[in-house]
Amino acid sequence: MNTNISLCPNLVVQFLQKEPAQITKADIIRYVKENGIRMVNFMYPADDNRLKTLNFVINSEEYLDSILTYGERVDGSSLFPFIEAGNSDLYVIPRFSTVFVDPFAQVPTITLLASFFDKEGNPLKASPEYTLTKACEEFRNVTGMEFYAMGELEYYVIAPDSGLFPASDQKGYHESSPYAKFNDFRVECMNLIAQAGGQIKYGHNEVGNFTIDNKIFEQNEIEFLPIPARQAADNLMIAKWIIRSLAMRKGYDVTFAPKITAGKAGSGLHIHFKIMKDGQNMMSENGVLSDVAKKAIAGILTYAPAITAMGNKVPTSYFRLVPHQEAPTSVCWGDRNRSVLVRVPLGWTGDKDMCSQANPLETPDTASAPQKQTVELRSADCSADVYQLIAAMVVAARKGFEMEDALERAKDMYVSVNIHNDENKEKLEALRSLPDSCVASADELEKVRSVFEEREVFSPRLIDGIIKKLRAFNDADLRRQVMDNHKAMLDLVHKYWHCG
Repeated sequence: MNTNISLCPNLVVQFLQKEPAQITKADIIRYVKENGIRMVNFMYPADDNRLKTLNFVINSEEYLDSILTYGERVDGSSLFPFIEAGNSDLYVIPRFSTVFVDPFAQVPTITLLASFFDKEGNPLKASPEYTLTKACEEFRNVTGMEFYAMGELEYYVIAPDSGLFPASDQKGYHESSPYAKFNDFRVECMNLIAQAGGQIKYGHNEVGNFTIDNKIFEQNEIEFLPIPARQAADNLMIAKWIIRSLAMRKGYDVTFAPKITAGKAGSGLHIHFKIMKDGQNMMSENGVLSDVAKKAIAGILTYAPAITAMGNKVPTSYFRLVPHQEAPTSVCWGDRNRSVLVRVPLGWTGDKDMCSQANPLETPDTASAPQKQTVELRSADCSADVYQLIAAMVVAARKGFEMEDALERAKDMYVSVNIHNDENKEKLEALRSLPDSCVASADELEKVRSVFEEREVFSPRLIDGIIKKLRAFNDADLRRQVMDNHKAMLDLVHKYWHCG
């Protein structure tokens, strides 16, 4: 048995005893025949940042072989606004490495994520998924390294309040039952996500926890492991689909909305990254943050205002990005500092063996420290197109390696204090601010669009579509207009309740 997959919860992987990347068409056909599978689903992301589904009944082995080989055609104009109805046909081709057993299907079904191709049989250049693939290729070409990513998926579960063991308002961080009411739901979601191929790190309750109109609003988080960037985006898309689908079955409401109500913790989509070379994490050196990490940080911070165009796509995104809410507003970075845009969390870089101190029966570990250091971008939320968002981060990080003054830029944007404290007012005023609306984000992207279009990573059509969609919100003054109008704020929150 392959020890790398001996505990893998994906049923297809367990049956085939193969790493997902090694799965072939013949393997899938064998799994279908030997496990009574009757249907195949293709799933693929569209412009609204949700997975769409195409169902196939398996009529014969020849038909199964055909759809796995040639895919199917779909109406691209109904999926992406930048595709014209007069020339809209696209192909969707399944990626065998993404196969999993559908946990919700009544009829035995396998599901595969699919990629878009144009009429000539080339990858659709304006597809967000291909954009991320291309961004990673160009990052590798320039740096000789690989970009890994992971997401922190925050969401609220809403259900009637029984009145038993009430939680403390805004004190839900890592709460346990009975004060936390939806731990079992989160655990069930995590199990299904793992069966679908999701590489999960852990799950827990988050800060947000309150009751309104006899309903419990409880914030949860599922955090993933750092893996190659496109797979990281796939994991997040599948996870959102599973969480919503299971909630529907249980009669819960779930929202990934960036703003939930006035004065309560909003939900973000923090993206961690690390840079790998020959199996080694390049983010730290001799126990401190490396120049590799600092160059990537400099690039991401330089283009951070434009990155909000991919990571904060609805007006209520900018009701979360306000001071004193543990959400960033200024372009800076720091160590373990939750007031900054880019945070360097603890990375197991110390030389003490904590395990033997906590467990005296264990022999002290003399091996080198684990290579776990990551860096976290804290601005995005689940209105993001995760493929566009991570692609933009990859492009910006690559530019950091192309800047002659990257290390100087990183030094200038470093802060070691809470920048929102009164005594740090001068430092705060010296920093650039993130955009405060969709319109402002579109303007920032317009200024530097050539950077994202370099090396044919983001297609001009895709950039045009992003800018047009953001400007259509016409929200330049919206935050100021509703600042003191609670009803208007809630109306906006509910309008974008199920964004992404």
